[in-house]
Amino acid sequence: MDHLSTVTNWEDMQLDCLSIIFSKLGLDDLTTSIPFVCKSWSQVSSHPFFYQVLDFRFLDLNPSSSFSKIFSSQYSLPRFTFSSFLKLAMAQSHGAAFDLRFSSLFPPSIEVLSLASITCPRLKTLCLPRICFDDEVRFFNLLSKWRDLEWLEIESKPFKLREMAEQIGIHCSKFYGMKIRGLIRKEDVTGIVDFLPKIEVLDLSGSQIRKEEVLAIVDGCRELKRLSLKECVGFEADEEVRRRARGIQVFEFDGCRVEDGLRNSEDQSEVLEQTFMYFDDCFEMWMF
Repeated sequence: MDHLSTVTNWEDMQLDCLSIIFSKLGLDDLTTSIPFVCKSWSQVSSHPFFYQVLDFRFLDLNPSSSFSKIFSSQYSLPRFTFSSFLKLAMAQSHGAAFDLRFSSLFPPSIEVLSLASITCPRLKTLCLPRICFDDEVRFFNLLSKWRDLEWLEIESKPFKLREMAEQIGIHCSKFYGMKIRGLIRKEDVTGIVDFLPKIEVLDLSGSQIRKEEVLAIVDGCRELKRLSLKECVGFEADEEVRRRARGIQVFEFDGCRVEDGLRNSEDQSEVLEQTFMYFDDCFEMWMF
C-alpha cells in the first residue's frame, strides 16, 4: 500500500501488483480498457496467464451494447461481431486456455469450436449451450484434440450421446464429470456405462429419465462420487433407488417426480427430444 500511495504514473506500478489486479478483471476490461492505458499495462495484460479462463457467459455481446461499441472503436472495426472478439481472446491465450465457457445467447458455431480445438488444445473444462444435430459428428471428432478434457457441460443433451461418450472414453483419459439435460434414453445410459465407467460426477438435473435408467447408472458407474438428479421427471427416489445408491457420496434427487400420464416408450421420448431441438433451433434463429 505504501508503494501504491507514492505512484504518480500508472506505468510505474510494479508488475506483480499489476498482475494481481488484472487477474481480477474480465475479458471485457482486458481487451478494451487495460491495453489502452499505457504501454506497460498493454504489455502485462497481453500475457497468456490472463486468458487461461475464457468465460463469455456474462458479457453483453449484443452489437448495440456499450462493450461492443467500445470494442469496435478500439480495434477500428466497422461493426462488432462475436467471432472477432472470440478470435482475439483465443489468440491472446497462446494455447494456455484451459477453461472455455459460452453463453446460451451466443452459442458457438462448429467452425468456432473447430478453431478452439486448434488454439486451445489444453482445455480441461468446456461449457456449451447445445450442439446442433447436424454438427454432432463433427463435434465428437473434435474431442480427440482435447485430450486433457476433464469436465463437459452441455445445456441440452446431444441426440447421439452414446457416440459422444465413446469419443470421450477413447481420447480423454483425465475425464471425470459431465453435466447435461434432456431426455435420457436407455442407449444414452448404456453409452455412459460402457465408455465412461469411471466417471465421478454426473449431473442430469432437469432431465426426463426413468427409474430403470437411474438404476443402470448407479449399478454401472461404480466410481461415482456425485450423482445429481434434481427436478427430474420420470422416477421417484424410492427405497430401492436409495439403497442401491448408498455407495455414492452425494446423491441429489430433490424435486424428482413421476407425472401422471407420462408414458415411458422410447418412441415418445425420441419425438419429444426432436421437438425440443426444433424449438431450440427456432430460438437461435430468432436471436440472430
